[in-house]
Amino acid sequence: MVVLVTGANGQLGQSLQSVSGNYPGMDFLFYGSQQLDISDKAAVNEAFARTRPDYCINAAAYTAVDKAETESAKARQINVEGAENIAQAAKEHGTVVLHISTDFVFDGNQTVPYTELDTPNPTGVYGQTKLDGEKAISNILDKCFIVRTSWVYSQFGHNFMKTMLRLATERDTLSVVDDQIGTPTNAVDLAEALLDMIQFCAGNPNSVSYGIYNFSNEGQCSWFDFAKKIFEINKIKIDLQPIQSIAYPTPASRPAFSVLDKSKIKAVFGIQINNWETSLKK
Repeated sequence: MVVLVTGANGQLGQSLQSVSGNYPGMDFLFYGSQQLDISDKAAVNEAFARTRPDYCINAAAYTAVDKAETESAKARQINVEGAENIAQAAKEHGTVVLHISTDFVFDGNQTVPYTELDTPNPTGVYGQTKLDGEKAISNILDKCFIVRTSWVYSQFGHNFMKTMLRLATERDTLSVVDDQIGTPTNAVDLAEALLDMIQFCAGNPNSVSYGIYNFSNEGQCSWFDFAKKIFEINKIKIDLQPIQSIAYPTPASRPAFSVLDKSKIKAVFGIQINNWETSLKK
């Protein structure tokens, strides 16, 4: 069973590489953007024709939320056109696609966790391009999974956890917003969930329920709570102050509430999900 992974040098891609040895029934092909630019239609077609993957995890994405506000064409090229290229190649070769999306497809106006049936309403360019990418894939493919996640962190790449640890070496005091609520996601947990989904599909080919699924760790917190726990686990003493989002303006607005309901993925695939605090200690 051949599994092609795009975006192999990102947080999720590197996390997938770190756990791939635990899935001996899968032959992995890891392509970073240097090996495969998903916005290059001809390159994508050639890669699929040459490797004929059974599954493709599309972890390639433009994720610079604020820069997207001024680089909308670049964000669209990767998040929409790239997703469409993957879908068209997958359709030609019978490949099942697992496409990674985001909590940013929602406006954050709810006060209860978002299910897969809630209506998306992105408030910025990044979220809009990710939603349009979802639509591009699902319009082309019947056999696809859209996996929405949130607040992803890992030992790899750029993320909130690594930023907090770096800033703690540079400053004595830090201010972090406490009025945005969501759920951190350990990229390794997400990687294992995706591979468990593939394993389930391979073992139950006639009872696969394709579509949209939410995955993050369990529980919820503010960015302030997240930072506090990061410092606590790493035994870092720092003066951490809560602030409101209005005091920390950014080019792109963030959802005030983006907790995802994971009932569906747990029921369909039997996936066990760790609490965010438990996974942060890994």
